Amino acid sequence: MRRVGRVLTGVDRVERAYLLALQDAPEPLYGLVRSRYGYILLDPGGVAEMTPILSGRANKGQCARAWQVARRAAVSRGLPWALPRMLRKHVPAGSAYLNTGHSNVTERVLRAMESAEISIAVFVHDVIPLEFPHFQRDGSVTPFRAMIDRVAARADLVIYNSDDTKTRAEAHMPDRIPQSIVAHLGTEIASPQPEDLPKDLPPEGPYFVTPGTIEPRKNHAFLLDLWDEMGADAPVLVIAGSRGWKNEAVFSRLDALGKGSRVREVSGLSDGALSALVSGAAGVLLPSHAEGFGLPAVEAAALGVPVVVNTLDVYGEFLGDIPIYADVSDRYLWIRTIKTLTEAGQRTYQDHTFDLPSWEAHFKTVLRLT
Repeated sequence: MRRVGRVLTGVDRVERAYLLALQDAPEPLYGLVRSRYGYILLDPGGVAEMTPILSGRANKGQCARAWQVARRAAVSRGLPWALPRMLRKHVPAGSAYLNTGHSNVTERVLRAMESAEISIAVFVHDVIPLEFPHFQRDGSVTPFRAMIDRVAARADLVIYNSDDTKTRAEAHMPDRIPQSIVAHLGTEIASPQPEDLPKDLPPEGPYFVTPGTIEPRKNHAFLLDLWDEMGADAPVLVIAGSRGWKNEAVFSRLDALGKGSRVREVSGLSDGALSALVSGAAGVLLPSHAEGFGLPAVEAAALGVPVVVNTLDVYGEFLGDIPIYADVSDRYLWIRTIKTLTEAGQRTYQDHTFDLPSWEAHFKTVLRLT
């Protein structure tokens, strides 16, 4: 509900995929919404009414009245203390609660589910806040630590997007490790829609794209340093993503870019526009310090675009030897690789022989256990 009408991030896409898959499943689907004053419970009819809004297919008018629709469609509404009674009265015992977005994994919600005899499955996308706390929003690490502790103590099943995420998460669960399953995320490649790009995109000549929120973990500062070093002869770098948090130094550098800069910043692109931008690039650059799944790398590889990534284990789990691996400690290797790809242009494109992860396979794995 917080993300209605916004450009979807990686976690948002997972939540949307679950909503659509469960909406189409034969079992009745209920929805729980935390509101300002308590909780809103939606029965299958209410979920069906909300699905077009929550799945990103709504127009602006519908998005603006999302809360109005949720309240009107509710089978029950109540203050926080009333949640256990709401669940016991309206949700069949033996149901399963799937939390897929790192939100509302609270003690109140989990205890309420237990009291209503509802099993608990939680999707853990990553534990980056625990491994790289200095990259996080102020005040966000302690609540995340508490959330992982609650998952370890109360979840009946934990869903992971990669073996790498599972290994890292379970290292932070010393007292109890719940049953778990690894199910790679599905990948849906949006059809390129160049007509949705701004007038100055794509740039003329070879260019590179780095997609994703501009946050410290994504390591945009590293790319800006490389472009400073390459100078006027550098290709164009398009930073495609909204500004995040705790990255004032990078934001200042972006704000100082002149009209003739070889670095451009763009945000708010539709999936089709971003696909068109990536499709025409000489390469996608991903120097991230950490990733839970690395969806931009998978999407770029599926489009046949060269991908240069930091040496993270998660990339090898999905893509094997398809990316160009370059440790961010080796600036010379990155510059040499960028120059080689610039000279080659689109001649480096190829059809990769790897199986694109599918949501169908993901849900075949997950839903048989939940």
